[in-house]
Amino acid sequence: MAGNRAQYQVPCMEGKERKEGVLQVTVPGSKSVTNRALLLAMLADGTSTLDGVLFSDDTRHFLDCVEKLGFPVEIDEKKQRVVVTGMGGKIPKKEASIYVGSAGTAARFLTALLGVVEGTYHMDASEQMKKRPMDSLLHSLEELGTKIIYKEREGYFPYTLKYQEDSWKEGNQEKTVSVNINKSSQFLSALLIASVCIKEGLRIHVEGEHGMSYIGITTDMMKEFGVTVLKDGEKDFYIPAGSGYHGLMYQIEPDVSAACYFYGMAPLLNRPVQVRHVHFQLMQGDLGFIRLLEKMGCQVCDEEEGIVVKPPEDGILHGIHADMHSCSDQAITLAALAPFAAEETVISGIAHIRLQESDRMKAIVTELTRLGVSCEMGEDEIRITPGMPHQGVVHTYDDHRMAMGFSLIGLKVPGIVIDDPMCCRKTFETYFDVLDGLLEKI
Repeated sequence: MAGNRAQYQVPCMEGKERKEGVLQVTVPGSKSVTNRALLLAMLADGTSTLDGVLFSDDTRHFLDCVEKLGFPVEIDEKKQRVVVTGMGGKIPKKEASIYVGSAGTAARFLTALLGVVEGTYHMDASEQMKKRPMDSLLHSLEELGTKIIYKEREGYFPYTLKYQEDSWKEGNQEKTVSVNINKSSQFLSALLIASVCIKEGLRIHVEGEHGMSYIGITTDMMKEFGVTVLKDGEKDFYIPAGSGYHGLMYQIEPDVSAACYFYGMAPLLNRPVQVRHVHFQLMQGDLGFIRLLEKMGCQVCDEEEGIVVKPPEDGILHGIHADMHSCSDQAITLAALAPFAAEETVISGIAHIRLQESDRMKAIVTELTRLGVSCEMGEDEIRITPGMPHQGVVHTYDDHRMAMGFSLIGLKVPGIVIDDPMCCRKTFETYFDVLDGLLEKI
């Protein structure tokens, strides 16, 4: 398997004889939807059956935490199915030690939940996750009366959470809290989903605007599980007292983030690419990347089996100015395409990606420069000048999106080697095997 190698040399397809027809590929379930579904199932009254579940390092850490908290769980990786029996907003174990690894979603979601329920919960994470910010969410929990005992740095993992029910001064009146989402929209999603555990109801005032497309996923899924989030203007969310989730059968959407790497290959391989079951009516914000490919000259069609991206008719990929705040996970993918465009590409709205699995802005510029591509980094944007990269080893910084995104360069440039391809286990552990299978069809 390609993914078992310490390094992976991308097969260069430039100059190879082309076959006709659409290249089809299937991607795993969405990480964003899988993790939300797991948390909602934990809090639901009754049993939920989740199909199409993504199994990766991140979701396995989440599932391990679910089991350590005492929930009955049935896991069938072969069928991509998880069955969770929820306790109607109660946590079976009142004290537990859990480890979230590098799973940012699990870290934020479980911190919010365990910060607003009775009990004592010791939380730890990988060295990578310990560097990622948690302070905005933790400050919100302190507003709600949570006692937080830090083991190392304040505002970061590891820590112990103890919810103090009697600390709220206003008796049975609804609780109010503010949360800043400039560093991550997951802070708001986490509080929204966990709000059903606050018996008085919860009103959340939002500061910042980052990642609101992901908030749409959260509120849509909450509604499917039985809780409607009310809004007062654009910045205030309200979850009434007595709200509760119900167990159900739930189908996980395919991962649009994973699909985008293959859609990005269409102009490089000069072949149409279709990802099965990906359609524009899905909830995920990374669908916006497909529209960016359209602006670059690609043709896009939503067909019965899934969206098809075709290369530009005239063979010219155009540079664009793209505000990617709503699909920032694909900033790396667009950066990998930019050297092959006819004009300069500017990627903006991405300051927050400095705080993800790696400093992604720095990683993009460092690795493009290492490959001979001229680029500049500003506070919130990267400018990339067209120019053919040369061969080289791509450092991935233990960041799955660097490994997958920069693999696209190797389709047109011989000698591109991806260091540590196994970092893709975080979300798409078979990515390089799927890539090999796709390229064998050319």
